[in-house]
Amino acid sequence: MSVPVTPSIFSKDNPFPARITENRLLNKAGSAKETRHIVVQLGDSGLSYKAGDSLGVFPINRPLVVAEILERLGASGDEPVLPAVLKLSEPVSLYAALSHKLTIDSPTFKILATLLARATDAGEKAKIEALLKPEAKEQLAGYLAEREYVDLLVEFPSAKLAPQEFVDHLRKLMPRLYSIASSPRVYPHEVHLTVAIVRYTTNHRERHGVCSTFMADRVRVSETPTMIFVAESHFCPPEDITKDAIMVGPGTGIAPFRAFVQDRIAVGATGRNWIFFGEQKAQTDFLYQEEWETYLAKGQITHLDLAWSRDQLHKIYVQDKMRAKAAELWDWIKNGGHFYVCGDAKRMAKDVDVALHDVIAQQGGMSPEQAADYVKQMKKDKRYQRDVY
Repeated sequence: MSVPVTPSIFSKDNPFPARITENRLLNKAGSAKETRHIVVQLGDSGLSYKAGDSLGVFPINRPLVVAEILERLGASGDEPVLPAVLKLSEPVSLYAALSHKLTIDSPTFKILATLLARATDAGEKAKIEALLKPEAKEQLAGYLAEREYVDLLVEFPSAKLAPQEFVDHLRKLMPRLYSIASSPRVYPHEVHLTVAIVRYTTNHRERHGVCSTFMADRVRVSETPTMIFVAESHFCPPEDITKDAIMVGPGTGIAPFRAFVQDRIAVGATGRNWIFFGEQKAQTDFLYQEEWETYLAKGQITHLDLAWSRDQLHKIYVQDKMRAKAAELWDWIKNGGHFYVCGDAKRMAKDVDVALHDVIAQQGGMSPEQAADYVKQMKKDKRYQRDVY
Protein backbone atom coordinates (compact mmCIF):
# COMPACT_ATOMS: atom_id res chain seq x y z
CA MET A 1 0.00 0.00 0.00
CA SER A 2 1.50 3.36 -1.06
CA VAL A 3 1.77 6.18 1.45
CA PRO A 4 -0.06 9.31 0.22
CA VAL A 5 2.23 12.28 -0.39
CA THR A 6 1.20 15.39 1.53
CA PRO A 7 1.43 18.44 -0.71
CA SER A 8 3.88 21.07 0.49
CA ILE A 9 2.47 24.34 1.80
CA PHE A 10 5.15 26.12 -0.25
CA SER A 11 4.51 27.39 -3.76
CA LYS A 12 5.14 30.35 -6.06
CA ASP A 13 2.73 32.41 -3.95
CA ASN A 14 4.27 31.16 -0.72
CA PRO A 15 7.96 30.42 -1.50
CA PHE A 16 10.23 28.46 0.82
CA PRO A 17 13.25 30.22 2.41
CA ALA A 18 15.89 27.70 1.33
CA ARG A 19 19.64 27.63 1.97
CA ILE A 20 22.20 27.36 -0.80
CA THR A 21 24.90 25.01 0.50
CA GLU A 22 27.22 24.84 -2.51
CA ASN A 23 28.29 27.41 -5.11
CA ARG A 24 31.01 25.92 -7.30
CA LEU A 25 32.55 27.24 -10.51
CA LEU A 26 32.31 24.62 -13.26
CA ASN A 27 34.52 26.32 -15.84
CA LYS A 28 38.29 26.09 -15.56
CA ALA A 29 40.79 28.98 -15.56
CA GLY A 30 40.93 30.77 -18.89
CA SER A 31 37.29 30.27 -19.80
CA ALA A 32 35.26 33.15 -21.24
CA LYS A 33 32.23 31.75 -19.42
CA GLU A 34 31.16 31.66 -15.78
CA THR A 35 28.91 28.69 -15.10
CA ARG A 36 28.18 27.62 -11.53
CA HIS A 37 26.90 24.46 -9.86
CA ILE A 38 24.45 25.58 -7.17
CA VAL A 39 23.03 23.21 -4.53
CA VAL A 40 19.77 24.26 -2.84
CA GLN A 41 18.59 22.44 0.28
CA LEU A 42 14.87 21.66 0.46
CA GLY A 43 15.08 21.14 4.22
CA ASP A 44 11.74 20.54 5.93
CA SER A 45 9.77 22.28 3.17
CA GLY A 46 7.95 19.16 2.06
CA LEU A 47 8.76 20.21 -1.50
CA SER A 48 9.27 17.39 -3.98
CA TYR A 49 10.29 17.41 -7.63
CA LYS A 50 10.84 15.12 -10.58
CA ALA A 51 13.51 14.98 -13.26
CA GLY A 52 12.66 17.65 -15.81
CA ASP A 53 11.09 20.13 -13.38
CA SER A 54 12.43 23.63 -12.78
CA LEU A 55 13.23 25.57 -9.64
CA GLY A 56 11.82 29.06 -9.30
CA VAL A 57 14.14 31.51 -7.53
CA PHE A 58 13.10 34.97 -6.32
CA PRO A 59 16.10 37.29 -6.68
CA ILE A 60 17.04 40.46 -4.82
CA ASN A 61 18.28 43.47 -6.77
CA ARG A 62 21.87 44.67 -6.35
CA PRO A 63 22.15 46.84 -3.21
CA LEU A 64 24.62 49.18 -4.95
CA VAL A 65 22.11 50.02 -7.68
CA VAL A 66 19.24 50.38 -5.19
CA ALA A 67 21.39 52.76 -3.12
CA GLU A 68 22.21 54.85 -6.19
CA ILE A 69 18.54 55.11 -7.18
CA LEU A 70 17.67 56.29 -3.66
CA GLU A 71 20.46 58.87 -3.83
CA ARG A 72 19.28 60.13 -7.22
CA LEU A 73 15.70 60.39 -5.97
CA GLY A 74 16.89 62.23 -2.87
CA ALA A 75 15.13 59.58 -0.79
CA SER A 76 16.04 57.70 2.39
CA GLY A 77 14.31 54.47 1.44
CA ASP A 78 11.87 54.69 4.36
CA GLU A 79 9.24 56.50 2.31
CA PRO A 80 5.97 54.50 2.07
CA VAL A 81 4.97 53.58 -1.48
CA LEU A 82 2.11 51.60 -2.94
CA PRO A 83 3.23 50.33 -6.40
CA ALA A 84 0.08 49.75 -8.44
CA VAL A 85 1.56 46.67 -10.14
CA LEU A 86 1.88 44.83 -6.79
CA LYS A 87 -1.82 45.15 -5.81
CA LEU A 88 -0.93 45.55 -2.14
CA SER A 89 -3.43 46.48 0.56
CA GLU A 90 -0.83 48.39 2.58
CA PRO A 91 2.22 50.48 1.59
CA VAL A 92 5.78 49.11 1.75
CA SER A 93 8.99 51.06 2.17
CA LEU A 94 10.62 52.44 -0.95
CA TYR A 95 13.74 50.40 -0.10
CA ALA A 96 11.75 47.14 0.10
CA ALA A 97 9.99 47.90 -3.18
CA LEU A 98 13.25 48.61 -5.02
CA SER A 99 15.16 45.79 -3.36
CA HIS A 100 13.01 42.73 -3.94
CA LYS A 101 9.59 43.64 -5.30
CA LEU A 102 10.17 45.63 -8.50
CA THR A 103 12.35 45.37 -11.61
CA ILE A 104 14.89 48.19 -11.84
CA ASP A 105 16.30 47.34 -15.27
CA SER A 106 14.70 47.43 -18.77
CA PRO A 107 13.10 50.90 -18.70
CA THR A 108 10.18 51.73 -21.00
CA PHE A 109 9.46 54.89 -22.99
CA LYS A 110 6.81 55.93 -20.40
CA ILE A 111 9.48 56.97 -17.89
CA LEU A 112 10.96 59.29 -20.52
CA ALA A 113 7.60 61.01 -20.98
CA THR A 114 7.41 61.58 -17.22
CA LEU A 115 11.01 62.83 -17.10
CA LEU A 116 10.21 65.23 -19.94
CA ALA A 117 7.30 66.66 -17.94
CA ARG A 118 9.50 67.10 -14.85
CA ALA A 119 12.77 68.26 -16.44
CA THR A 120 13.73 71.92 -15.92
CA ASP A 121 16.96 71.87 -17.94
CA ALA A 122 16.50 72.89 -21.60
CA GLY A 123 19.23 70.52 -22.87
CA GLU A 124 17.71 67.57 -21.07
CA LYS A 125 14.26 68.40 -22.43
CA ALA A 126 15.60 68.63 -25.98
CA LYS A 127 17.33 65.24 -25.70
CA ILE A 128 14.17 63.51 -24.45
CA GLU A 129 12.00 65.22 -27.08
CA ALA A 130 14.33 63.99 -29.83
CA LEU A 131 14.09 60.42 -28.51
CA LEU A 132 10.29 60.52 -28.31
CA LYS A 133 9.74 61.71 -31.89
CA PRO A 134 7.72 59.14 -33.93
CA GLU A 135 10.51 58.84 -36.50
CA ALA A 136 13.06 57.99 -33.76
CA LYS A 137 11.48 54.64 -32.81
CA GLU A 138 14.57 52.56 -33.64
CA GLN A 139 16.91 55.02 -31.94
CA LEU A 140 14.68 54.99 -28.83
CA ALA A 141 14.64 51.17 -28.71
CA GLY A 142 18.44 51.04 -28.94
CA TYR A 143 18.80 53.79 -26.34
CA LEU A 144 16.56 52.02 -23.79
CA ALA A 145 18.13 48.60 -24.47
CA GLU A 146 21.49 49.92 -23.23
CA ARG A 147 20.11 51.47 -20.05
CA GLU A 148 18.58 50.70 -16.68
CA TYR A 149 16.35 53.07 -14.71
CA VAL A 150 19.31 54.40 -12.74
CA ASP A 151 20.96 55.59 -15.98
CA LEU A 152 17.96 57.78 -16.76
CA LEU A 153 18.04 59.38 -13.31
CA VAL A 154 21.74 60.11 -13.88
CA GLU A 155 21.24 61.55 -17.38
CA PHE A 156 18.29 63.77 -16.49
CA PRO A 157 19.06 65.09 -12.99
CA SER A 158 16.83 68.15 -13.33
CA ALA A 159 13.74 65.93 -13.51
CA LYS A 160 12.81 65.38 -9.88
CA LEU A 161 10.50 62.42 -9.31
CA ALA A 162 8.65 61.64 -6.08
CA PRO A 163 9.21 58.05 -4.82
CA GLN A 164 5.61 57.03 -5.61
CA GLU A 165 5.85 58.55 -9.08
CA PHE A 166 9.05 56.61 -9.77
CA VAL A 167 7.84 53.18 -8.58
CA ASP A 168 4.65 53.54 -10.62
CA HIS A 169 6.84 53.08 -13.73
CA LEU A 170 8.38 49.81 -12.55
CA ARG A 171 7.20 46.30 -13.29
CA LYS A 172 6.99 43.44 -10.83
CA LEU A 173 10.24 41.57 -10.14
CA MET A 174 9.53 38.05 -11.34
CA PRO A 175 11.13 34.79 -10.21
CA ARG A 176 13.61 33.12 -12.57
CA LEU A 177 13.17 29.47 -13.55
CA TYR A 178 16.17 27.14 -13.73
CA SER A 179 16.09 23.58 -15.08
CA ILE A 180 16.87 21.20 -12.24
CA ALA A 181 20.13 19.32 -12.76
CA SER A 182 19.53 16.49 -10.28
CA SER A 183 17.21 13.53 -9.82
CA PRO A 184 15.09 13.24 -6.66
CA ARG A 185 15.82 9.51 -6.67
CA VAL A 186 19.46 10.37 -5.99
CA TYR A 187 19.07 13.72 -4.18
CA PRO A 188 15.61 13.73 -2.54
CA HIS A 189 16.37 16.60 -0.15
CA GLU A 190 18.25 18.97 -2.43
CA VAL A 191 18.10 20.50 -5.88
CA HIS A 192 21.11 21.09 -8.15
CA LEU A 193 21.20 23.96 -10.64
CA THR A 194 23.59 24.76 -13.51
CA VAL A 195 23.63 28.54 -13.73
CA ALA A 196 25.25 30.76 -16.38
CA ILE A 197 26.27 33.95 -14.60
CA VAL A 198 25.35 37.00 -16.67
CA ARG A 199 27.75 39.96 -16.65
CA TYR A 200 28.23 42.50 -19.44
CA THR A 201 28.73 46.22 -20.10
CA THR A 202 26.40 48.74 -21.75
CA ASN A 203 26.44 52.54 -21.65
CA HIS A 204 29.87 52.34 -19.94
CA ARG A 205 28.33 50.57 -16.93
CA GLU A 206 28.77 47.02 -15.71
CA ARG A 207 25.51 45.07 -15.80
CA HIS A 208 24.69 42.02 -13.72
CA GLY A 209 22.05 39.36 -14.39
CA VAL A 210 19.60 39.92 -11.54
CA CYS A 211 19.15 36.35 -10.36
CA SER A 212 22.36 34.70 -11.58
CA THR A 213 24.62 37.21 -9.80
CA PHE A 214 22.31 37.19 -6.77
CA MET A 215 23.07 33.49 -6.34
CA ALA A 216 26.71 33.74 -7.42
CA ASP A 217 27.78 36.84 -5.50
CA ARG A 218 25.31 37.91 -2.85
CA VAL A 219 23.95 34.72 -1.30
CA ARG A 220 26.16 33.63 1.59
CA VAL A 221 26.52 29.85 1.45
CA SER A 222 24.48 28.11 4.17
CA GLU A 223 23.33 31.48 5.54
CA THR A 224 21.27 33.71 3.24
CA PRO A 225 17.64 32.54 2.86
CA THR A 226 16.74 32.22 -0.81
CA MET A 227 13.04 32.16 -1.67
CA ILE A 228 12.27 29.21 -3.94
CA PHE A 229 9.48 27.02 -5.30
CA VAL A 230 9.24 23.99 -7.59
CA ALA A 231 7.74 24.54 -11.06
CA GLU A 232 6.39 21.32 -12.53
CA SER A 233 7.14 20.60 -16.16
CA HIS A 234 5.91 18.42 -19.02
CA PHE A 235 9.60 17.80 -19.80
CA CYS A 236 10.55 14.36 -18.46
CA PRO A 237 12.44 11.15 -19.33
CA PRO A 238 10.56 8.40 -21.21
CA GLU A 239 7.95 6.73 -19.02
CA ASP A 240 8.85 3.45 -20.73
CA ILE A 241 12.30 2.71 -19.30
CA THR A 242 13.11 0.40 -22.22
CA LYS A 243 13.08 3.34 -24.66
CA ASP A 244 16.28 5.06 -25.82
CA ALA A 245 16.80 8.76 -25.02
CA ILE A 246 18.73 11.20 -27.22
CA MET A 247 19.52 14.39 -25.28
CA VAL A 248 20.83 17.57 -26.91
CA GLY A 249 21.93 20.15 -24.34
CA PRO A 250 24.71 22.62 -25.08
CA GLY A 251 25.83 25.01 -22.36
CA THR A 252 23.53 25.11 -19.34
CA GLY A 253 21.05 23.14 -21.46
CA ILE A 254 22.87 20.09 -20.11
CA ALA A 255 21.21 20.59 -16.71
CA PRO A 256 18.02 18.51 -17.10
CA PHE A 257 19.93 15.74 -18.88
CA ARG A 258 22.21 15.32 -15.88
CA ALA A 259 18.94 14.78 -13.99
CA PHE A 260 17.55 12.43 -16.66
CA VAL A 261 20.64 10.20 -16.66
CA GLN A 262 20.76 10.06 -12.85
CA ASP A 263 17.06 9.16 -12.85
CA ARG A 264 17.31 6.49 -15.52
CA ILE A 265 20.27 4.84 -13.81
CA ALA A 266 18.39 4.89 -10.47
CA VAL A 267 15.32 3.14 -11.92
CA GLY A 268 17.40 0.63 -13.86
CA ALA A 269 16.26 1.84 -17.28
CA THR A 270 17.38 -0.51 -20.04
CA GLY A 271 16.93 2.10 -22.77
CA ARG A 272 20.18 3.63 -23.99
CA ASN A 273 21.31 7.23 -23.38
CA TRP A 274 22.95 9.47 -25.98
CA ILE A 275 24.26 12.89 -24.94
CA PHE A 276 25.10 15.78 -27.29
CA PHE A 277 26.89 18.58 -25.45
CA GLY A 278 28.56 21.69 -26.78
CA GLU A 279 30.44 24.71 -25.43
CA GLN A 280 33.31 26.98 -26.42
CA LYS A 281 36.47 25.08 -25.40
CA ALA A 282 37.10 21.51 -24.30
CA GLN A 283 39.85 22.46 -21.85
CA THR A 284 37.83 25.01 -19.91
CA ASP A 285 34.12 24.48 -20.59
CA PHE A 286 33.40 20.76 -20.33
CA LEU A 287 30.67 20.99 -17.66
CA TYR A 288 30.50 17.94 -15.35
CA GLN A 289 33.29 16.29 -17.37
CA GLU A 290 34.20 13.63 -14.78
CA GLU A 291 30.59 12.58 -14.34
CA TRP A 292 29.96 12.17 -18.07
CA GLU A 293 33.20 10.28 -18.60
CA THR A 294 32.36 7.95 -15.69
CA TYR A 295 28.88 7.26 -17.11
CA LEU A 296 30.45 6.54 -20.50
CA ALA A 297 33.09 4.21 -19.03
CA LYS A 298 30.38 2.29 -17.14
CA GLY A 299 28.17 2.02 -20.21
CA GLN A 300 25.47 4.07 -18.52
CA ILE A 301 25.52 6.38 -21.51
CA THR A 302 26.15 4.84 -24.92
CA HIS A 303 27.41 7.92 -26.75
CA LEU A 304 28.84 11.26 -25.65
CA ASP A 305 29.15 13.58 -28.65
CA LEU A 306 30.96 16.84 -27.91
CA ALA A 307 30.98 20.02 -29.99
CA TRP A 308 33.57 22.72 -29.22
CA SER A 309 32.91 25.95 -31.12
CA ARG A 310 36.20 27.75 -30.37
CA ASP A 311 38.76 24.94 -30.51
CA GLN A 312 39.26 25.28 -34.26
CA LEU A 313 38.81 27.93 -36.94
CA HIS A 314 35.58 26.39 -38.21
CA LYS A 315 32.93 26.49 -35.47
CA ILE A 316 31.37 23.14 -34.63
CA TYR A 317 27.97 22.95 -32.96
CA VAL A 318 25.73 20.16 -31.63
CA GLN A 319 23.67 20.12 -34.84
CA ASP A 320 26.87 19.42 -36.80
CA LYS A 321 27.53 16.42 -34.56
CA MET A 322 23.97 15.22 -35.18
CA ARG A 323 24.45 15.37 -38.95
CA ALA A 324 27.77 13.50 -38.64
CA LYS A 325 25.97 10.65 -36.85
CA ALA A 326 22.85 10.81 -39.02
CA ALA A 327 22.57 7.09 -39.82
CA GLU A 328 22.78 5.91 -36.21
CA LEU A 329 20.63 8.80 -35.00
CA TRP A 330 17.88 7.74 -37.41
CA ASP A 331 18.27 4.13 -36.27
CA TRP A 332 17.58 5.17 -32.66
CA ILE A 333 14.65 7.38 -33.66
CA LYS A 334 12.91 4.94 -36.03
CA ASN A 335 13.11 2.26 -33.33
CA GLY A 336 11.18 4.39 -30.84
CA GLY A 337 13.88 6.60 -29.35
CA HIS A 338 12.89 9.83 -27.62
CA PHE A 339 14.54 13.10 -28.69
CA TYR A 340 15.08 15.97 -26.24
CA VAL A 341 16.47 19.49 -26.62
CA CYS A 342 17.24 22.01 -23.88
CA GLY A 343 18.81 25.46 -24.10
CA ASP A 344 18.80 28.58 -26.24
CA ALA A 345 15.53 29.02 -28.12
CA LYS A 346 16.65 31.77 -30.50
CA ARG A 347 19.30 29.91 -32.46
CA MET A 348 20.38 26.53 -31.11
CA ALA A 349 16.94 24.94 -30.78
CA LYS A 350 15.97 26.12 -34.28
CA ASP A 351 19.22 24.80 -35.79
CA VAL A 352 18.79 21.46 -34.01
CA ASP A 353 15.20 21.22 -35.23
CA VAL A 354 16.33 21.81 -38.83
CA ALA A 355 19.04 19.15 -38.43
CA LEU A 356 16.51 16.68 -37.01
CA HIS A 357 14.18 17.21 -39.99
CA ASP A 358 17.10 16.82 -42.40
CA VAL A 359 18.35 13.60 -40.75
CA ILE A 360 14.86 12.06 -40.84
CA ALA A 361 14.30 13.08 -44.48
CA GLN A 362 17.71 11.89 -45.72
CA GLN A 363 18.06 8.70 -43.69
CA GLY A 364 14.37 7.78 -43.83
CA GLY A 365 14.09 8.40 -47.57
CA MET A 366 11.35 10.97 -47.04
CA SER A 367 10.38 14.23 -48.69
CA PRO A 368 10.67 17.37 -46.52
CA GLU A 369 6.88 17.29 -46.09
CA GLN A 370 6.91 13.64 -44.98
CA ALA A 371 9.75 14.37 -42.54
CA ALA A 372 7.76 17.29 -41.13
CA ASP A 373 4.76 14.99 -40.62
CA TYR A 374 7.01 12.42 -38.94
CA VAL A 375 8.34 15.06 -36.53
CA LYS A 376 4.79 16.25 -35.78
CA GLN A 377 3.85 12.70 -34.88
CA MET A 378 6.92 12.44 -32.63
CA LYS A 379 5.69 15.54 -30.79
CA LYS A 380 2.17 14.10 -30.45
CA ASP A 381 3.65 10.89 -29.05
CA LYS A 382 5.80 12.95 -26.65
CA ARG A 383 8.91 11.50 -28.29
CA TYR A 384 10.20 14.98 -29.19
CA GLN A 385 10.28 17.37 -26.25
CA ARG A 386 11.92 20.78 -25.86
CA ASP A 387 12.76 22.90 -22.83
CA VAL A 388 13.99 26.11 -24.45
CA TYR A 389 14.39 29.65 -23.21
